[in-house]
Amino acid sequence: MTLTLPPEQLSALQSTPDNGYQPIWSVFIKDDDIQVERPYTPLYGLEKDGKMSFWIKKYPKGEVGRWLHGKSEGDRIEIRGPLTTWPWKDDAWDEVVMISGGTGITPFVQLWSTVIASERSPNTRFTLLHSSPSSDELPPAEVLSPLASYAAEHPERFSFRLFVDQDAKPLPYLPPAAATPALGRINKLAVEKAVNSGEMEVSWWKRPFTSSKPSEEKPQRRVLFLVCGPEPMIGALAGPYGRNFSQGPVGGVLKELGYSNDQVYKL
Repeated sequence: MTLTLPPEQLSALQSTPDNGYQPIWSVFIKDDDIQVERPYTPLYGLEKDGKMSFWIKKYPKGEVGRWLHGKSEGDRIEIRGPLTTWPWKDDAWDEVVMISGGTGITPFVQLWSTVIASERSPNTRFTLLHSSPSSDELPPAEVLSPLASYAAEHPERFSFRLFVDQDAKPLPYLPPAAATPALGRINKLAVEKAVNSGEMEVSWWKRPFTSSKPSEEKPQRRVLFLVCGPEPMIGALAGPYGRNFSQGPVGGVLKELGYSNDQVYKL
């Protein structure tokens, strides 16, 4: 779904440098029929022509999602925002590992579009691990193809892996290396592999020129985990939310691996 801001509103935003549209952000969309609103993340941020693109699934119990699926081209929709989900800072981290399930991939597509693919934060390496129940329930080709293609072209910058609980069939629209999702959930081994791949990015021809003094200790790599998806998945990987959806302590797989509260954020 694509929403377009009115021209007068877009003009006012473009004339204000600090307009709040910084990654990662979302907007609230309001169902006028029952006066309920829910947050949604624009996939590519605020585009130059004032457009915002969304991937919105129609769930049986999702009031606003079902309401949006009934809209037609030209309908007006009330939104509120932007609201910052995660305040990104360039080059604050050596490695960022993003783990998502279902529509939880949307904030990471936004981060990919506005930071990773635009060459911001050049000293940071990114990994995205995404999980869905089956191949048919993965995000659409329009969402996955740019991610997989960028990963194939820039392996030193961005790594991308798909996981499914069942029915791991090849996706013909993806590059061969990413075409077939891994069968199984994102587990401790997958997380360890994601982090270790970042540590191994020093190529063979650079190694002879790195320091070899045994007394020198390498500076600790700054690693950040961003987790977004269904609550059971978040709980298993990073521990459940605290009261009123506060962060709560780190638990699950990331606690087992020794990561602390300042290295893990649940979106």
